[in-house]
Amino acid sequence: MTNLDQVATLATFGAVWAVLAVGHNLADHVFGQSDRQAANKGAPSAAEVADGASPRRGWGACLEHVAQYHLVMAVMLALVWAVLPLQMSFTGLAAGLAVSVVTHAFLDRRWPVRWLLQHTGSPDFAELKAAGMNGMYLTDQALHQTALLVSALLITLV
Repeated sequence: MTNLDQVATLATFGAVWAVLAVGHNLADHVFGQSDRQAANKGAPSAAEVADGASPRRGWGACLEHVAQYHLVMAVMLALVWAVLPLQMSFTGLAAGLAVSVVTHAFLDRRWPVRWLLQHTGSPDFAELKAAGMNGMYLTDQALHQTALLVSALLITLV
């Protein structure tokens, strides 16, 4: 790889990461999620499933959100790719978005975030809902951003 190729790769990664970061906020908070989806995507809780409740309603709302979210993300990536000479491939784009789809759907079921906090010494943070802070939400967003970093690497390098 020449120095020019390295610079192009780094520029592509930076642009893709920026689009994914902005796109995530726009898709998760404005255009990619209805109130109904947000309220139901984690339903039923693990306790309700243990009592025999079906996770079908929750998965339906979650997958609707994930589809809307990724439509917003794909449009934003396509617009930036149309105006900037980014070194991306359709294979890399598909790989990166696939990682994002799977991780986003998994994390948005809510129980994985709660389980992680409970098993890494932060069970109280999982319950925090005071003074404008919400531990589950903050952890969810941090995990989504980490998954998007992996997606940006795949989009850039594959």
